[in-house]
Amino acid sequence: MTLAETVLGAAFAGLIAYALFGGADFGGGIWDLLAGGTERGHAVRDRIERSIGPVWEANHVWLIFVLVVLWTGFSRGFAAAVTTLYIPLTLAAFGIIARGTAFAYRKSVDALGMRRFFGAAFALSSLLTPFFLGAVVGGVASGRVPPTIGAGDVVSSWVNPTSLLGGALAVLVCAYLAAVFLCGDARRDGEHDLAGAFRRRALATAVVTGAVGLIGIAVLRTDAPRLFEGLTGHGLPVVLVSVAAGLTALGLLLARRYIAARIASALAVTAILAGWAVAQYPYLLLPSLTVEQAAAGSATLLALLIALSAGAVILIPSLVYLYTLFQKGLH
Repeated sequence: MTLAETVLGAAFAGLIAYALFGGADFGGGIWDLLAGGTERGHAVRDRIERSIGPVWEANHVWLIFVLVVLWTGFSRGFAAAVTTLYIPLTLAAFGIIARGTAFAYRKSVDALGMRRFFGAAFALSSLLTPFFLGAVVGGVASGRVPPTIGAGDVVSSWVNPTSLLGGALAVLVCAYLAAVFLCGDARRDGEHDLAGAFRRRALATAVVTGAVGLIGIAVLRTDAPRLFEGLTGHGLPVVLVSVAAGLTALGLLLARRYIAARIASALAVTAILAGWAVAQYPYLLLPSLTVEQAAAGSATLLALLIALSAGAVILIPSLVYLYTLFQKGLH
C-alpha cells in the first residue's frame, strides 16, 4: 500500500464512522419527523432526544476529519469536487447548521408554537442533509466530476439518476441505522413497547432499502456503467458481504437480539461503502484521476499521516469512552 493510499484509507475510515454514527443521528431526526402529533409522538421523540443528545455534536468530528484530510492530501481532487458539487454541499452544510441549532433551541423554549417550529426544522434538516450528501457521492461515483476546478456541470453533476439513488439510499440507511440503534437503547431503559415499535420500523425500512437497492442495479447499469462494472467485478465479494450482513441483521432483529443486530447492520453499511471504494479503485475521480495523481507530495502526505496518528491516540479513546459511558445508561 502506497503512502497516498494509506492516507486516503484513513479518510475513508472517517467516512465510514460518519456514515454509521452521524447517519444514526440523522435517522433519529427522520423518525422524529414521522413520529406523529405532539401527544402521540411524545414518547418516540423523547427516546430519540435522550439517545442522541449526549453524542450528536461529537459525530460531526468525523465529517470535519474527512474534509481536512482530502483538502490537505488530495487537493486537486478535492478542489474539483467542491467547485462542481458546491450546491448540494452548501445545502448539506446549511442543513447541518439548521439541524444543530433547532435541536438545541427546541429544548430551551417553552412556547408550543416555537417548539413545533424548531422540531420541524430539526426533523426536515435530518431528512434533507443525508439526501444531499448521498447526491454528492452519486455525482462522484458516476464520473460526473471532471478533474479540473469548476469544469463540471453544477446541476447535472448531482441532479441525475445515480445521485437521486444515492440520496434516497442515504436517507433510508440513516433511518434504518437509527431504528436498529434505538431498539437497543429502549430495551436497555426498560421501554419494551418502544423497542418493539423501533424494531418494526427497522424491519420495514430494511425491506424498502433492499427494494431500492435492487432497482438501483438497473439505474447504475445505464447511468453509471463504470461503477456498475466495478461493483459486479472486483467489488462483487464486498457487495455480497453487505448482502449477507444485511440478511443476518434482519434475522437478529426478528430474534430481538438488538446488540448483535447493531453490529451486523454496521457491517452491512460498511461493506456498501467499501464496495463503492473497491469498484472505483484506483480512481479518486472517475474516469481519469487516480489516487496517486491526485495526491499531494510525499512530504505533505507523511506529515499528514504523522499528525493523524498522533491525533488518533487522543481522539479515538475519547470517543470510545464517550459512547461507552452513555450506552451504560449513566446519563
